[in-house]
Amino acid sequence: MASFVGIIITLGALLGGFAAMGGHLAVLMQPWEFVIIIGTAVGTFIVANPWKVVVDTGLATVQAVVGSVPSSRYYLDLLGALHALMRELRNKGRNEVEAHIDDPYSSEIFKAFPNALADASLLQFICDYVRLMIMGNARTHEIEALMDEEIDTIVKSALNPYYAMAVVAEALPALGIVAAVLGVIKAMAALDQSPKLLGSFIGAALVGTFAGIFLSYGVVSPFAQKVKMVREKRCRPYIIVKQTLLAFMNGAMPQIAVEHGRKMIEGSERPSIDVVENETIGGMSRVAAGDVGEPKAATA
Repeated sequence: MASFVGIIITLGALLGGFAAMGGHLAVLMQPWEFVIIIGTAVGTFIVANPWKVVVDTGLATVQAVVGSVPSSRYYLDLLGALHALMRELRNKGRNEVEAHIDDPYSSEIFKAFPNALADASLLQFICDYVRLMIMGNARTHEIEALMDEEIDTIVKSALNPYYAMAVVAEALPALGIVAAVLGVIKAMAALDQSPKLLGSFIGAALVGTFAGIFLSYGVVSPFAQKVKMVREKRCRPYIIVKQTLLAFMNGAMPQIAVEHGRKMIEGSERPSIDVVENETIGGMSRVAAGDVGEPKAATA
């Protein structure tokens, strides 16, 4: 919603200011200039990126428009699931813990925290490192280094749409010049026409330069930044898992380890320590009572 509001303000200020200066809005209505610029940009974008990135850019655009980022409920479920797992690691044998990570969709722990269960990629991340922990041979600094490398790979992959859109934003001013040059060529071919007609051709050519610059700095570049912000927030849970499990491996009690993870949540979205404590206690009660529903389908 905020993206649409921003675009409306931008267009309102741009077109309103131009009209207030005495400009004629009809002059800016040059559809073929926009076809040249936008069509060329889309074509070069597809040429420059693997199809997987092209599709992911569409998904990232939707996520940015709707603001699809982890909610407070998501963070509470994640911390609750980690707390329950760490209590199992602390109080029960290896075989009992392995049952939870070998088949997380049948685990009472994960079913008690459906948001954690629904994120298939993060769920796999948790299970992989808990498995390494219960093997007992890996040292904390080794697991931390491995986590850092994997998270770096995950973040780079998640930000591929941002990098692709940033390249397009950088190219748009030049593509605007291309459209303007084509317009000038058209104007030069009509030198024998009336000055009025020739002036309209030159004006149309200059619209191409304007459109390329505006689309770059006024639309694509800020939207790419929005995509980056959303994707970084969607990667934040991996950092939370990392800090929580490492604190536990270094000897922290489950509740203290969860606090390490809570501190990784941005201040405006971070639940209070009391809320997290109540949630983890309530979550353990649900696990013990078996008061859980059917597991939700995993999402990408």
